[in-house]
Amino acid sequence: MAVETDVLDELRRLRTRIPRLTGSLAATVDGLVLAHDVPETEPEGLAALTAAALGVAYRMTDASGRGDFRELLVRGSRGYVATYAAGTTAVLTLLAEDRVNVGRLHLEGRRSGARIADLVATRVGPGTGRHADRPAPAEHLAAAPPGTARPIGTLPVRTPQRPTHQPRPQTGI
Repeated sequence: MAVETDVLDELRRLRTRIPRLTGSLAATVDGLVLAHDVPETEPEGLAALTAAALGVAYRMTDASGRGDFRELLVRGSRGYVATYAAGTTAVLTLLAEDRVNVGRLHLEGRRSGARIADLVATRVGPGTGRHADRPAPAEHLAAAPPGTARPIGTLPVRTPQRPTHQPRPQTGI
C-alpha cells in the first residue's frame, strides 16, 4: 500500500475524532502534498503556504531559543489553522471551526503527526520517491551522516552588510 493511502486513512480517522474539524492536509516540509482531506480549499496552495509558515515558525523558535519546532496555531475570525511537525520531513495542517475544542485539536493533531511521521519514515526512504509502495530498506532508515540532514523548515540566512558606497547628503529638506 502506498504511503499516500495510509496517510489519507489517518486523515479520515482524524476527522471522526475531532468534532468541528473541517479539513486536514499532510505535506512535505517543502510544500508537496502527501494526502489531503480539505474540501473547498486548494490543497497545493495550502501546502505551499504551510511550508512558508513553517519556515517562519522554525526561525522564530530558533531565534527565541525555544528549541525545535513542534506546532503552530493561527486563529482567524472563522476558525483555526493548526500545523504540527510530523517528523523532520512532513507536516500536518488542520482546519477547524471557531468553536472547536482547541485542547482536543492539539491532542489529536500531535498524535496524528506522530503517526504520519512513522508512516513516512517507514515507507519513503532516500531514492524511493513519493509513491513508494514498499517499506524502505533498513540501511535507508539509519541516521544520516553529520551535516547532511536538513532541519525542518530551514531557510537561508541573510547577513546584513555595509553598503559599498556612501549615500549623498540630502539638500533642500
